[in-house]
Amino acid sequence: MPHPQAAPPSQPAPHPAGRLLAVSDLHIAHAENRALTETLRPTHDDDWLIVAGDVAERYDDVEWALRLLAGRFAKVIWAPGNHELWTPPKDPCDLRGEKRYLRLVELCRELGVATPEDPYPVWEGDGGPVAVAPLFTLYDYTFRVPGADTKEESLRRAYEAGVVCTDEHFLHPDPYPTRDDWCRARVAYTERRLAELDPGLRTVLVSHWPLVREPTRILRYPDFAQWCGTELTADWHVRFRAAAAVYGHLHIPRVTRYDGVRFEEVSVGYPREWRPRPPREPLRQILPQPVDEPGALW
Repeated sequence: MPHPQAAPPSQPAPHPAGRLLAVSDLHIAHAENRALTETLRPTHDDDWLIVAGDVAERYDDVEWALRLLAGRFAKVIWAPGNHELWTPPKDPCDLRGEKRYLRLVELCRELGVATPEDPYPVWEGDGGPVAVAPLFTLYDYTFRVPGADTKEESLRRAYEAGVVCTDEHFLHPDPYPTRDDWCRARVAYTERRLAELDPGLRTVLVSHWPLVREPTRILRYPDFAQWCGTELTADWHVRFRAAAAVYGHLHIPRVTRYDGVRFEEVSVGYPREWRPRPPREPLRQILPQPVDEPGALW
C-alpha cells in the first residue's frame, strides 16, 4: 500500500526581523525532499541559513540546492556531511576524499556560500553578535560499541550485528590513510582556527556530526554511533563559548542541553522518516533563541 502524502509544510508568517535559521540532511535525491527544498524561503530580507550537511550525494544535486538557497537567503553557511563526501558510482564528478571536499568548497565560494575554509561570518542580528563557525571534523570511531577497547573490535562487532555505514564503501579518505587520520587532521586545523577567534565573541558551532556523544545514545542501532563523531570535540561547546551547537546526521530533530549549551539537531531526514511526523516548518530558528523545553522534538 502506498504511503499517504504528508501535508506540505506551511509557509511561516513574515518575521519582523532577520533570523539565523538552520536545516540539514535535505537528501534531495529523494523527489519528496527535493520538492520540500524548493519550498524553503526566508521570511525577512536579512534571514541567514545554516545548511549542516547531507544535501545530496551527487555533485550536481549539491550545486542545485546550494544555488537555489544562496539565491534566496541573505547568507548561506554550509558544513559538509558524509553524503557530500561520497564518490558514488556514475557521478560525473569522480573526485575522492579531500579533492572532492575542496571542489565543493570552490563551488560554495562561486555561489557566495561560507564554508569551513572561510572566515567565520558574524551574525549581528537579534541574539548576536556571534561568529557562525561551520566545522568539518569527520569521525574517528571513538564513539565505540560499549566494551570495545579498539576501533577494530568496535567495527568487528558492528559488522557482526549487520550495522555498517555506507561510508565504508563510498567515503574515501585520500590522501590520508584512513578516515580517522583525516578526522584528526581536521580537528587540529579547526581547533587552531577556533582558538584564534576574539575571546569575547560567542559562537554558533555548526557541524554535521554532533560534537558530543550524548545525542547518539538514543539511536535505534547503537553500534552506528562510531560513525557519528569524535571524542576530540567533546568540550568545544564550552571552550569556544557556544551560544548554540547545530548538527544533523542522526535524523532525530530535537533540542537538548549539555553544560548549559543548547544543541539543535536540525535534520529533515528521509521521506519514510518525516512522513509520519506532524507537518512542521523544516527550518529551525537558532537566533534569536526560541523558547523550548530541553529534549523537545520540534
